[in-house]
Amino acid sequence: MDSSKKIILVTFIVSFYMFSCVSSTEFEVGGEDGWIVPKSKTLGDAFNQWASDNRFKVGDTLRFKYTKDSVLVVSEEEYKKCKATKPQLYSNNEDTVFKLDRPGLFYFISGVSGHCEKGQKMIVKVMETESSTESPPPSSSSSSSSSSSSPPSSSLPASTPKAKKSNAYKTAVQFSSSGFVVFAVLVVSVFGLV
Repeated sequence: MDSSKKIILVTFIVSFYMFSCVSSTEFEVGGEDGWIVPKSKTLGDAFNQWASDNRFKVGDTLRFKYTKDSVLVVSEEEYKKCKATKPQLYSNNEDTVFKLDRPGLFYFISGVSGHCEKGQKMIVKVMETESSTESPPPSSSSSSSSSSSSPPSSSLPASTPKAKKSNAYKTAVQFSSSGFVVFAVLVVSVFGLV
C-alpha cells in the first residue's frame, strides 16, 4: 500500500473515531449551593431559573447534593400540588445522580414537608436531538417509592451548559461500542499493512 493510500485510510479512521464519540455532561443542581430550600421568597423560583440557564440533552446527568432532605421525580400534577403519592423515583442518600434518558419535561420536588412550597422544586426540559426521529416512551409513573443509598438507575433529561462552567460538574466522553470496535479493527488493519 503506497503512502497516500495509508494517509487517506488513517484520515478516515480518525474521522470515524471522532464521530463515534458521545459526550455527556453531569450538572450539579443549584450550582455551589446544591439542592436546598431557597433562602428567601424572592429566590422561590431559583431552581427553575438554574434549569433554564442550561441546555440539557439525552445522556446528561443531574447530581443533587443535599443534607437531611430528599429528591423525588414526580408528575406535572404532583409538581403543581407539591405532593407526591406515587413518585417515579425517591432518593434520600444526600448525593443523588439522575440520568436524563429521553427528551421532554422532568419534574423534581423535595420530599421533606414544606420544602417544595418554599421553592425547592424544579422542571428540567431535555431537548430533542437532531438525530432522534422518535422518542422512547416516558418512564412509568406507577413504580412505588423506594429509598436509595446508591445513585439510582433512572434516567432524566440531559444538558449541555450554555456558557457557565460552574453549572457543569464534569463532562465525560463515552465511545459507542460499535464505533470503538470498528475503530480498533481499522487501526489493526492499518498497522498490519505498514
